[in-house]
Amino acid sequence: MNKSAIYSKVPEVTIFFWIIKVLCTTVGETAADFLNVNLNLGLTGTTIVLGIVLAIALFFQFRTNKYVPGIYWLVVVLLSVFGTLVTDNLVDNMGVALETTTIAFGIALAATFAAWYASEKTLSIHSIYTMKREAFYWLAILFTFALGTAAGDLVAERFELGYLVSAVLFGALIAADAIANRAFKLNGVLAFWIAYILTRPLGASLGDYFSQTPDDGGLGLGTVGTSAIFLLAILATVTYLAVTKKDAIAINPTEVNVKTVTS
Repeated sequence: MNKSAIYSKVPEVTIFFWIIKVLCTTVGETAADFLNVNLNLGLTGTTIVLGIVLAIALFFQFRTNKYVPGIYWLVVVLLSVFGTLVTDNLVDNMGVALETTTIAFGIALAATFAAWYASEKTLSIHSIYTMKREAFYWLAILFTFALGTAAGDLVAERFELGYLVSAVLFGALIAADAIANRAFKLNGVLAFWIAYILTRPLGASLGDYFSQTPDDGGLGLGTVGTSAIFLLAILATVTYLAVTKKDAIAINPTEVNVKTVTS
């Protein structure tokens, strides 16, 4: 790699990116349930513990000067779990309706994008090389996880579609987004964020489908088994990327002063 290049703090969007993203969102759903129920930490205790671990991981992520697969994806996994817990706390502990949380997190995400664009004139993840842009990026990621959890639960449980049907539904929406991007030249940045948002409820539905009992519409693998399988898959894929560096993004130094970096 060119030592004079400036490297993005996030990975290139390849097939590996989406595979790990879905795996992370699945773990976010099952790991939150495991910590809350199996370890008897409760929602509040689990949220506090995960919040501390997440803060430590983010500290190291912000300290790096380029994308480091192990640190980056650890933060994504922790944000996935933490975002799930935020929604669960609002719904289960505070009695906030799923419809309300879905709308509220949708507004919060939209406000984050608006502030990000107003400040940086781009929402492209190919332009994450400053602390401010990275802060906007991770805040947006948190809200996508919280929103996806609320929307996924709303569709699967409140509308009683079931976990598998919900997963197929969100998978079809992601496919439609990809087709629109390729066939109708949908804005690349917009297409990316639509897919990123939709992968959260897809992963949540898959996590519930694998972990819940057959009586509840699942396969009955449990939160421990499901979390272990998907965590091992994440570890194997991230290790491969760390060795091959297939998803590292180098930014030409002359682009740094350009206000808009297209995706």
